Order: sequence, then structure tokens, then C-alpha cells
Amino acid sequence: MGDPTNLQSFISYVLPGQHQLPPLPYYYNALEPIISEKTLRLHHDHHHLLYVEGLNKAELKLLEARQKNDFDLVKHWESEIAFHGSGHILHSIYWAVMTPWIGMNPGWLLRKEIEKYFGSMTAFQQQFTKAAEKVEASGWAILAWQPTFGHLEMLTAEKHQNLTQWGSIPIMVLDVWEHAYYLDYQYRRGDYVKAWWQLVNWQEVERRLRLALKVQVPISI
Repeated sequence: MGDPTNLQSFISYVLPGQHQLPPLPYYYNALEPIISEKTLRLHHDHHHLLYVEGLNKAELKLLEARQKNDFDLVKHWESEIAFHGSGHILHSIYWAVMTPWIGMNPGWLLRKEIEKYFGSMTAFQQQFTKAAEKVEASGWAILAWQPTFGHLEMLTAEKHQNLTQWGSIPIMVLDVWEHAYYLDYQYRRGDYVKAWWQLVNWQEVERRLRLALKVQVPISI
């Protein structure tokens, strides 16, 4: 294994209950007309904020439980951490993997890994699009690196935390909760998904893949 201290360059420690809403990397109107300013303000400033606040509350409640040695509500608060924590993580990635600079192309490493596992960029995009469209109720389409298997994996999540594959590292995510698109597309989720491809920040997805590739799995299966 490599020197674990090398991980400190991209791992940060957040104290319990101290998570914060990350700022958007662009102006609220930067993604128009694909995502409107109104949608982006409500989605980021209110929906995402609720997940941050819910995560902080759950962590502080469990901190209190440890101090009092009173775990009667441990099942509830652990469930809240899974839901709100996953919501916070996925939204933070979602903002980062979009950009107003339309016309970007995937980097060579990302393209290589996509073609190796999915066969072609076209096949990957078709599968991702259909996966996003077919998510039941609220959830996400997720492209992840799976270090245990050594390849990319495509997942869908119901809500934020269900249908997770342990150990996978999300590198590109698409929010298909109705609050992500309903003001702009109403019930037409498919139109939103197809339009969203114009916003993908391929440079950021490549960066996240390179970071994920540094993760070494110390066990074999």
C-alpha cells in the first residue's frame, strides 16, 4: 500500500454538526436556459440546505447520545445520517459536475475507462440517460468508480441512499428528484435529462476519476 499520509491532500475532516452548504461554482443564471435561475436558487439555497441542516442535527444528536450513553433513538438518527448525508454529498457533486461552458469533451483517461467498460461513449450515454429516466420516484443516476472491481460502474439511487453499492465513489451524478427540473420541464423528465448533457463539466468528472483511482483497496474478494 502507498503512504496513507498522501491522502491528506484531498481528505478534509469535518467536525460533527459542522457541515456547510458549499457555494455554487457559477452564477444562479449561468445554466439557463437548460436550468433556470429560479430552479437553481430553490434547489441550492433551500433543498440542499435542508440536507446540510438535517445531517448536522443527526450528528449532534448522536454525539449527545454517546455522551449520555442513551441510544434509544440510534436507529432513527443513523437513518437520518444516511439520508441527509447522502443528499449533501450527491448535491455537492451535482453542482460541481455542471458548467455553463458548453462544448467540453471527456478527457482521455475518462474516455478510456468508459470505453473499456461500457464499450463506447455512445453506449455509456444511452445507458446513463435511460437509467436516469427510469429511476423510480425520486433519486439519482450515478457514474462511480468501484475500486474493489477496478472499473467504472453505473448506479441509480432511490431517494439519496438506497440501492448503494458499497465502496463505490461517485464521479458524476444527475439529480432526478422533481425539484431539480419540475419548474422548467414539468413532468417531462426525459427532456431534462437529454438537455442536461450539454452542461456536463467533463474536466471535473475527469478530475474526480483521477482522485478516485488513488484509492487502494486493502482486501481482495
